[in-house]
Amino acid sequence: MSVTIEKINYPSVGETVYTGMLGNGLKIYVIPKPGFSSAYAAFATHYGGAMRRFAVGGEMIDTPAGVAHFLEHKMFDMPDGSNALTLFSQNGADPNAFTSSDITCYHFSCTEGFEENLRLLLSYVSTPYYTPETVQKEQGIIGQEIRMGDDSPARCIYYNLLSLLYDHHPIREAVVGTVESIAGITDETLYACHKVFYAPSNMVLCVEGDVDPELVFSVAEEMLPKERRPIPRADYGAPEGLLPLQTRKEERMSVAVPEFLMGIKIRDEVPSEEEGGMCTRLHRRLVASLALRMLFGNSSPLYTRLYADGTLTQDFDFDTDYSAGTAIVLIGAEATDVDKALEEVHAEIARIAREGFDRAYFERIRKAMIGGRLRALEDFDNVCVTLAQDWFDGFCTFDLMDLFWEVTCDECTRWVAENLIPERCAVSVLLPLGDKA
Repeated sequence: MSVTIEKINYPSVGETVYTGMLGNGLKIYVIPKPGFSSAYAAFATHYGGAMRRFAVGGEMIDTPAGVAHFLEHKMFDMPDGSNALTLFSQNGADPNAFTSSDITCYHFSCTEGFEENLRLLLSYVSTPYYTPETVQKEQGIIGQEIRMGDDSPARCIYYNLLSLLYDHHPIREAVVGTVESIAGITDETLYACHKVFYAPSNMVLCVEGDVDPELVFSVAEEMLPKERRPIPRADYGAPEGLLPLQTRKEERMSVAVPEFLMGIKIRDEVPSEEEGGMCTRLHRRLVASLALRMLFGNSSPLYTRLYADGTLTQDFDFDTDYSAGTAIVLIGAEATDVDKALEEVHAEIARIAREGFDRAYFERIRKAMIGGRLRALEDFDNVCVTLAQDWFDGFCTFDLMDLFWEVTCDECTRWVAENLIPERCAVSVLLPLGDKA
């Protein structure tokens, strides 16, 4: 085997990671778990629904919306007429896949036959097979999926928000595309996009379980193409500012209680090496997570107050979303009075920016989040998928734990004051059918 495997210990979380890069550019992470009965593997490409326009080899290429998701559906078909899903099931494995705005991930878990299932994973993902007839059939299947999604409140409120926040960034458009856009997808489109984005240099393989790291590297080196191809560069159009295109949109759907989803644009530039590089960026993202948990978590003063008076009927949903070159804060909930809830959210943000977070509360939340992260390490699927996503973002998820102790309460306060600015905010609202606005 030609690759050098590096062993990295993370004593703060009790984990050991074996990592390296094949000659074809594939990054590999293996986390051995001796004595565990299950194993999990995730094979991901840095290709998602927002990557419609891209440059490779000096050529700019435009594709219809929905190609990445369409490819995910079609990858399970094998040239010999078999289907990878059926083969996994026969091997006792549980396979699946997903496509987001900037990643497509194929994965499986199993309790036996790991090597055979790993070979199958690498084989079918790297072996494209499409015909005009199978593409046409899939257009009908995905078209039905799209039409069913039109009735989804979660999808509606989310994409309405993105249409408020962004003028032209392709993240505005659904990952699955539209019935009209997928009609323009051909087998030639799929072959071309697979060749560009499914190059090992644009992919990562993450494995966890009672497995031999050298076996994983050896199988990957044997099964995958040897050529190292250029990494494509996505083009999302002209940069957009931090102000939203519009600030509010309401729509009526079949929901029992009014819902809102607020989005706030934030900065997520990559700092220079002099500024700390990726470690600083990861630190900053961690500050954001802590600040949002203190503001909107179910032990926060804001949530406690709004739930007690009946304004909220459930917990806040909140997160930071860094996808396809965008960075936004998302805050959502069901509310009997949406306008009151929004006013209280803005008022609490302004109060924290003035007065700061309580330091004792900060310490409790930090310890709670560390505990949550440690518990999440028990989920092999969560670890592998997070490792893959973080690799494409330039991080390693295991570096987070040590950074937790470097974050300060004052940093969280400054982050709120500098980022959660009303002028950068937009809100998408769903009202029950027949409800009075």
